[in-house]
Amino acid sequence: MSQKKVWFITGCSTGFGRELANKLIQQQYPVVITARNPESLSELAQGREDQVLALKLDVTDKQQIQKAVSAAQEKFGRIDVLVNNAGIGYFASVEESVEEETRNMFEINFWGLMHATNAVLPLMRKQKSGHIINFSSIGGLTSFPTLGYYHATKYAVEGVSESLAQEVAESGIRVSIIEPSGFRTDWGGRSSVKTQTSIPEYENTVGRMLSGIGQSAGQEAGDPAKAAEALIHIAELDTPPLRLLLGKAAYQAATYKFTNLLSSIEEWKETTINADFPQQS
Repeated sequence: MSQKKVWFITGCSTGFGRELANKLIQQQYPVVITARNPESLSELAQGREDQVLALKLDVTDKQQIQKAVSAAQEKFGRIDVLVNNAGIGYFASVEESVEEETRNMFEINFWGLMHATNAVLPLMRKQKSGHIINFSSIGGLTSFPTLGYYHATKYAVEGVSESLAQEVAESGIRVSIIEPSGFRTDWGGRSSVKTQTSIPEYENTVGRMLSGIGQSAGQEAGDPAKAAEALIHIAELDTPPLRLLLGKAAYQAATYKFTNLLSSIEEWKETTINADFPQQS
């Protein structure tokens, strides 16, 4: 086997995960590809058994995660890059959101990511190297109507990833948070759940957003193939970025949010500072 880094990717049936798997296979990387339905991976793995390990994996099942990590280690001897890509969307007003659906989303988007990370960390610490790439979203930095609970999962990913990056740096492990805007990944279609609004007061916000999501599906500006190339690029860097925005809309939304946030912080600076005890001279 080549000396190229060994990748382990969750959620490879469609979208970012599949495109990334495709690119890595084309570039001769050893790669572990996973999906809840392993039959969806057969085309990627067929005839490449020395290079590609295709596994059944539901990220809400800790036992499956551990078995997959063990199988990867047995086949390739190491895991250099973990990509926590598996995730779903959920669309509804905060008030009308169904708790069962939102809890399920947390199990996938947050706890699934954490269970995979914790399963791989002992191996990476032993190697004294590794790169954990966590998929967040521009929705992990700024919020929009209709996506309140989805944002909550991604803000959680942002927070834990930032802490983790500081904790594992001395072990030679790097962490990167990926923050895409709209990409043609079927995120708003098959990979999401929607609860239609029925409260009239939300029609101009949530109702309009739901309508817009349906109309724009398949026409998003983001190119998953270019996103995959960006991930491969940062994984080869000695000092990869902690955060990587992907897509013009992500750049625009983030700069708008933080420009206004900084302005508000400065506007209220005196009130903020005066909340401390007086300093002793």
